[in-house]
Amino acid sequence: MTLRERAARTRSLPPLGGDAPGLLLAAAGVAAAIAVHAAVPAVPKLTAAVVLGMAAAHLPGLRPVVRGVARPGLSMAGKRLMRLGIVLLGLKLSLDDVLGLGWATVAMVLAVVAATFTGTLWLGRRLGLPGDQPLLVATGYSICGASAIGAVSQAAGSEEEDVAASVALVTLCGTLAIAVLPLLQQPFGLGDVEFGRWVGASVHDVGQVVATAQTGGAGALREAVLVKLMRVVLLAPLVAGMAVAVRRRARRAGEAVAGAGQEAGEDPAKNPAKTGSRPPIVPLFVAGFLAMIVLRTTGVLPERALTLAGDAQELLLAAALFGLGSAVHLPTMVRTGGRLALLGLGSWVVVAGVSYAGVLVTT
Repeated sequence: MTLRERAARTRSLPPLGGDAPGLLLAAAGVAAAIAVHAAVPAVPKLTAAVVLGMAAAHLPGLRPVVRGVARPGLSMAGKRLMRLGIVLLGLKLSLDDVLGLGWATVAMVLAVVAATFTGTLWLGRRLGLPGDQPLLVATGYSICGASAIGAVSQAAGSEEEDVAASVALVTLCGTLAIAVLPLLQQPFGLGDVEFGRWVGASVHDVGQVVATAQTGGAGALREAVLVKLMRVVLLAPLVAGMAVAVRRRARRAGEAVAGAGQEAGEDPAKNPAKTGSRPPIVPLFVAGFLAMIVLRTTGVLPERALTLAGDAQELLLAAALFGLGSAVHLPTMVRTGGRLALLGLGSWVVVAGVSYAGVLVTT
């Protein structure tokens, strides 16, 4: 084939479009996050992915690409790849390990999650934060950081801007915990086991928990991961509860619209769109998450398969978080930055304080 024929064939190929440019950019972001983690092991891959996504959205050379041709693929990564990552997250959990913590620790985790979620949600609404930001920040702090925000946002149908801002805040505070909490172990009089449980009950993301707890040794790391995974178990009922709330809200809105239509002489059966949507009580990805927990509990999967699934889960979440980070618009965040930072600080005090008290009572 001559050079002229090759050039003509290249011109005849369809341009790269759809989700492909955004997915390729997300893959490049994941590779860069892995490189950052290799150079600075204290920085988890997922944290690096969020920061790199935010940077890509504001660099002059990449900004037009992120906001233009790459936007569909990046948005898809932030939603669908997040769901797949959450499904695989279930393979990190075994009911036997969680129950082995003892009922006192389980009760402590439930109390920490309930207090953090309700307290953060109340404070966020009092501060007047827009959209679903109070709900999403409350979810991220109380359950498992960005993964929980992604899951609840899917059920609630949250705006991408609210999701991105919440992920950025939770990621920032979780990263700060890696440096701050180890400095408090000795002043707070915590042994390695107690320190591990405190970290597991109060730090957001699983990777951040590992990075923080490993400073206390192997015993602290084991306790931290087990307590953290107990919090992750609560993701499923929280998402199910959110889906029920959305169904009720949609039904009330549908009834109101249908009533207005009847007054105007419309037949509701001829316009089903006005009766409101009915999202499933248990979304498919949450059902998959629960199924993976059951599969892990059976013990049928070899260690190699679990390792590969864990690697895939981290890559999927990194791509999703890069996509979410690229949706952060700093000028918009600045307008609510003070209130958002105050919410993050207040929620951090609540989760750290309640979990510290819980550890003292149960150990």
